[in-house]
Formats: sequence, structure tokens, C-alpha cells
Amino acid sequence: MDSPDTVTTHRAEPRFERRTVDGQELRIAVWAGSSADKPPLLLFNGIGSRIELVAPFVEHLDPEREIIALDVPGTGESPATQFPYRLWMIARMVGRLLDQLKIERVDTLGVSWGGTLAQQFALQNPRRCRRLVLAATATGGLLVPGDLKVLAKMATPRRFKDPNFMRENMGALYGGLARTDPDLLADFARLSRSPSRRGYLYQQMALAGWVSAPLLPLLRQPTLVLAGSDDPLVPLVNARILARLIPHSTLTVLDDGHLFLFTKARESAESVDRFLDSSEH
Repeated sequence: MDSPDTVTTHRAEPRFERRTVDGQELRIAVWAGSSADKPPLLLFNGIGSRIELVAPFVEHLDPEREIIALDVPGTGESPATQFPYRLWMIARMVGRLLDQLKIERVDTLGVSWGGTLAQQFALQNPRRCRRLVLAATATGGLLVPGDLKVLAKMATPRRFKDPNFMRENMGALYGGLARTDPDLLADFARLSRSPSRRGYLYQQMALAGWVSAPLLPLLRQPTLVLAGSDDPLVPLVNARILARLIPHSTLTVLDDGHLFLFTKARESAESVDRFLDSSEH
């Protein structure tokens, strides 16, 4: 495993801010980049996950690239919304956040739940999103599911706050290195914080009935689809479907499970940097 403490770049510490967008308070993090020629990379995290869980991955990305991440409402230190929302509402909110930050164009990366938000953002903002990276994600309602018993364990945020539950289920939930690396649990727990129950529920509700498959052929952004070969939550076939439906896409499979951005941070970051800097498409 690439230890979250193993850093090969010299990236500055993130700048944390609190912004109010559409009346909603958001906690964001900005890792400064040293180059004005590379678009910032906007990161959307997995369900219930706060900014800190993407930090090990960010530390291995090109330090010339500015990185922006946020706690989705109800996760981390962003309060939950008062009412349920749809993905297009969060995508609109993020667009207005970028307006506040005076950022015109970004590359976008989403992992798991965040991958569905990234698809929505790219479809909603075709000129604002230059390139797209979809990691360990699927087309929403047309997901080809893994083990239903495993998926049932994701119904609540228990894994974020019950160490015994995680100790017993981490390998079954996430696959790959999570099955064999005993240090992974401690690293994951150190960087995690339980989301609010309402926030977690609203993230689940945002996906209810959401299907991207009919619209994916309309995507014009060059897209990198990343997947783990042993992902119990989002089996590899989902990545193959995404790559088949998105016109300008490339599929890369890592020998790991659902958490490859975390467990293989260096390898994942190298794949993302190569894609974002390439001249293809």
C-alpha cells in the first residue's frame, strides 16, 4: 500500500475556507498550484467522506496543479441541507462556488458517489469542465451491483464511527488491499469522520432514480475511467459500461479494490496526471 504518510512531492498544505453558496455553508480546501497554465482539478469524494480522505491522493498529484475539494453538505464540516436535493442542485451550487473563486474552467474527478456528481457536473457544464476522471463509479440506477449483503452494510454511516464494524467488514466492503493490509484500517479511521445521518440520507436520496447512461454519449470531455479489479461495491463491469458509453474515454484498471485512490495513491495520481497532461483528443 502507498502509505498516506509517504509523500513524494512538495505540495503546500491546503487552505481551508468556509463559503456560503445559495444560502448553504460549505467547507472547502484549496491546494495551491505553482503553474497558471494547468486548469485546477476539482475533486468530488465518496458518500459520507470528508476532504481529508482525498489528501493522501492529492499529495501525489503534480504540485503545479491547483486542487479544489469540498465537504458535500452533511459530510465533514459542511452542515446538512435543510431539505433533500438532487445531483443537479449540487452541481449548480459547485458552479456558483467556482464563480466565487473566480475559476472559469476545471478538470473534474469524482470517486464512487462523487463520480455520479462528476458526471452530472460535466453534463451540466460542458464548457466549464475540460476533462473528466471517473473513479470506482457507475451510471447510477443502472449500476451492476456487487454482493447485496455487502451493499446493505453501506446503508448507514456505521463504518465511519464503529471500529469493530470496520475491523470485521473492511475487506468485504472495499476489496483489494483492504482484505490483507492491517494498517489500512488505522489510516482510514484517522482521516475519517462520521457524516450526519441526515446528510448521509440526503446523499443516498440524491441518487434515487438518477441514471446517466442515456446522456453519456453526449459527453464531449476526454474521460479517464479508473476502476479496481476487486471492487465489491462497484464491480469492474460498471467501468467497462462507462467506457463504452462515453465517446472519448480511456479505461485503466488497477489491481486493487474500491479504495484505490487511497490505498494506491501514488499509482492512481500518476495515471491521473498523465491523462490530464496528455494531448490526446
